[in-house]
Amino acid sequence: MGKTVIRTAIDVGTTKICTVVADVTDRSTVRVLGTGVVHSEGIHKGMVVSINEVKGAIRESMKIAEMSSGCKIDSAYVAVSGNHIGSLNNHRMVTIERSDRLVCRDDLKKVLQSAQNIDVSSDKQLLHVIPRSYSLDGQPGMRNPVGMYGSRLDLETHIVTAAVTSVKNLVKCVRGAGVDVDGLIFSSLASSEAVLSEHEKELGVIMADIGSGTTDIAIYKEGSVSHTAVLPVGGYQLTRDISISLGLPTAVAEVAKRKYANLTEDVTAERKDPVSLAIENGYNIMHQDLYEVVRARMEEIVKLIAMEMPRSEYISMVPTGMVLTGGTSNLPGLAQMAQDILQMPVRVGAPKDVGGLADSLYAPSYATSVGLLLWGVRNDEEVIKLNGRKSFLSRLMFKLRRPAKVEKEKPYDSGLAKGDSNGKNNS
Repeated sequence: MGKTVIRTAIDVGTTKICTVVADVTDRSTVRVLGTGVVHSEGIHKGMVVSINEVKGAIRESMKIAEMSSGCKIDSAYVAVSGNHIGSLNNHRMVTIERSDRLVCRDDLKKVLQSAQNIDVSSDKQLLHVIPRSYSLDGQPGMRNPVGMYGSRLDLETHIVTAAVTSVKNLVKCVRGAGVDVDGLIFSSLASSEAVLSEHEKELGVIMADIGSGTTDIAIYKEGSVSHTAVLPVGGYQLTRDISISLGLPTAVAEVAKRKYANLTEDVTAERKDPVSLAIENGYNIMHQDLYEVVRARMEEIVKLIAMEMPRSEYISMVPTGMVLTGGTSNLPGLAQMAQDILQMPVRVGAPKDVGGLADSLYAPSYATSVGLLLWGVRNDEEVIKLNGRKSFLSRLMFKLRRPAKVEKEKPYDSGLAKGDSNGKNNS
């Protein structure tokens, strides 16, 4: 039996902060030991707006997770989101100069280092450099060319960038709560790991994590990610629409959304016999009015998601369709409405491939939390298989450590500045 290690994930979301502690055996079997979920404070649309509030909420979430798991949390994988996230696909090439023309691991390392050396603006930094596919002497679609003969090695990568200040603020909050950062992972990649099957990734699929403040998107084709994006809309905007359109306080509008919002309802009959809904504190609304507000906003979000795909060929690009996850995807009837609009298969995805005390996590709203563990674990396995040690690939994803003396915090350095081949990526 393989060695068992403890891993932790922290999802700092707009409405909740979720800490998950799990043990991992053989870098593949994940068993949840404990969780801590608290209301989020100091986060707006996935970005830190109050460091002290976020630090306090993270501490509270960690404390609950430590009590339920019986484990002390020293470090964690942390999710990153927000409309500061950017992405692009990149191509790099190296020549195989040895006389035997055999591709070795050093050649993969060399072309990956070349892929990292791209121009980004001074306010941006690399978050992920993800290998998509290799080509050898013009032959495309190779997953692992090590040991093959060739003279030219090409690599297609997907690169994710993030705003330097947003990353620094998030890291400061986590460190301030007394936790080291094992790695920063883009939320849509984490969620994809939790809810998508390998079959879907291979054939083509679009994943949309509709959270409270943002909608995180990832498109997969031929087994690897080809596009990622963040839309600055989500469940919070739906609550505001209900509040403004129906004249309700925000808290009451949130109750109305959670209790009565339903896209499966046929309200045609209600136009003749309207149904009044008693929310709370004496507030009443018409069911038809709520339906129309909710449908308008969710139609817009679905169409915005679809716009991230090439318009003329998106159905052929993602033949397995769309997978919705995140808290807002729980809205009854949303998947069917999206299917009717897009004319493609649509399903709601929940986390899978975890054991232990995971029953409470089998819900779309916990896709990122579970996916952080799965992404980190599966990537670590790839890193060790490729290099035999944690080398270039593993360092690309920010091995962040807090300073020995908390009172005097060192300046944050991601290790991914341009030209630095010793950065870290958990991709």
